[in-house]
Amino acid sequence: MSIHIVALGNEGDAFHQDNRPSGLIRTYLGRSPLVSGDESSLLLNATSTVARPVFTEYQASAFGNVKLVVHDCPVWDIFDSDWYTSRNLIGSADIIVIKYNVNDKFSFHEVKDNYIPVIKRALNSVPVIIAAVGTRQNEELPCTCPLCTSDRGSCVSTTEGIQLAKELGATYLELHSLDDFYIGKYFGGVLEYFMIQALNQKTSEKMKKRKMSNSFHGVRPPQLEQPEKMPVLKAEASHYNSDLNNLLFCCQCVDVVFYNPDLKEVAEAHKIVLCAVSHVFMLLFNVKSPADIQDSSIIRTTQDLFAINRDTAFPGASQDSPGNPPLRVIVKDVLFCSCLSDILRFIYSGAFQWEELEEDIRKKLKDSGDVSNVIEKVKCILKTPGKINCLRNCKTYQARKPLWFYNTSLKFFLNKPMLADVVFEIQGTTVPAHRAILVARCEVMAAMFNGNYMEAKSVLIPVYGVSKETFLSFLEYLYTDSCCPAGIFQAMCLLICAEMYQVSRLQHICELFIITQLQSMPSRELASMNLDIVDLLKKAKFHHSECLSTWLLHFIATNYLIFSQKPEFQDLSVEERSFVEKHRWPSNMYLKQLAEYRKYIHSRKCRCLVM
Repeated sequence: MSIHIVALGNEGDAFHQDNRPSGLIRTYLGRSPLVSGDESSLLLNATSTVARPVFTEYQASAFGNVKLVVHDCPVWDIFDSDWYTSRNLIGSADIIVIKYNVNDKFSFHEVKDNYIPVIKRALNSVPVIIAAVGTRQNEELPCTCPLCTSDRGSCVSTTEGIQLAKELGATYLELHSLDDFYIGKYFGGVLEYFMIQALNQKTSEKMKKRKMSNSFHGVRPPQLEQPEKMPVLKAEASHYNSDLNNLLFCCQCVDVVFYNPDLKEVAEAHKIVLCAVSHVFMLLFNVKSPADIQDSSIIRTTQDLFAINRDTAFPGASQDSPGNPPLRVIVKDVLFCSCLSDILRFIYSGAFQWEELEEDIRKKLKDSGDVSNVIEKVKCILKTPGKINCLRNCKTYQARKPLWFYNTSLKFFLNKPMLADVVFEIQGTTVPAHRAILVARCEVMAAMFNGNYMEAKSVLIPVYGVSKETFLSFLEYLYTDSCCPAGIFQAMCLLICAEMYQVSRLQHICELFIITQLQSMPSRELASMNLDIVDLLKKAKFHHSECLSTWLLHFIATNYLIFSQKPEFQDLSVEERSFVEKHRWPSNMYLKQLAEYRKYIHSRKCRCLVM
């Protein structure tokens, strides 16, 4: 017999990672007297397996002969990268442990906003423990004034933790340290209570099955074999940051050129990318006005660092350049200008690799004071209006997500005319966009805008065969590297659009979404739904979605009794019908054996306990 525990969330302190002790789960397994297995065995098993790369797996023995399997996932991005594995592991859990650090508000909100909705959908009478780890750095009572936020941003209060526990009906624990008392007696006592409850429930279910099997001594019913395993789809890794980083080096769709104070060209860039991470550039390029920003430090930084040159007699300016020539920007600060190429590479890489930036600047500036001065100017450029500069601790920020994922992301410019240099005409309406992002994220768009095509010189581009909603979802993926279809039909439309523009990763995302939606449907819903599964299969084949078409064939075969009764089942080709009949579940042999068994039962005039 075994117990399966799933642990989610990060209990480490983001601001004190250097001296952080072992994690909650690892510490409990190493110290609990009820868990057997030495440290070396735990170390051997605490590895991300090939079968389940999303979780770190621990294995041990509890209560003597009970197998204890723990899957730990502290990072949401890794958890979210494999929906299929994550959902199945949560669904098979006997106990769920949610953990966060009381001094890391980010880890708490990651649990509350990301993990909790997933757990609510999969929760089925499974006990949940919420563990708030650590001692709050500010033990004073918070100010009750509604305008005072001095304590709210620094740590997670007990009230917030209890409220989260109420939402799930969970047990809330505060573990001030990972010592023998809090781990062994407090956390361990609660966890072991739920482990005993799970063992009792499994033993009871096992006894019921044994009693039913022993109560019937006649001819046994045929054994229903398990259906074949469905094909596993592997998601393609994101290349969002590398796409935008390559845009800087390919020099395509450049619309801004930086010059030093001596009017010599220093670097080329793209307004849309710069504005996506910096309000300074938004102010410089008139995307926002000083009244919109209302932050004197950002306005001062813009005026001190940059100046726009609109002189038609500017040295090196092309008088006969087609379209709008790039905007010329003078960099006033000499030291900042000398490091501008490294700073732009840092911004295009996501604006979070501070150590690499500092190392590159040190290679050019020998004086440590000059290096610090340039780094501070970069922090001022990335400052959020109205807030204290949150980038003071660069090492702490390096562990977080790139700026693309925050409020100054490219999604701000999606379907908006600001800085737009191309307009798509779809179903009688227009959708503004930005060539630089399209070229960076889509090879078909890059060839269209840079080749000898009509679109290369045209501002208004018609789009056919795609609805406006689908095309907007396609653009949303190009801008944000994510999408959320409203349903299976929209996901299929988006997959067709992705195939048309040859964006393979978006195709895989749509495939996974369709598969996840179909797998989550109960049999009754599959039988009554209006979705034509055979039509879905034919569209997947026509648009070269081999993974989805293969999976759909297996899905039809696995649910043979449902889909064989539908009229569209007759639309399957001879080859497809042959595959479905070969892999059907339940098999034809089982149905024949079941019919014979029923005939025997009725002939004996006895009651079947199974049927």
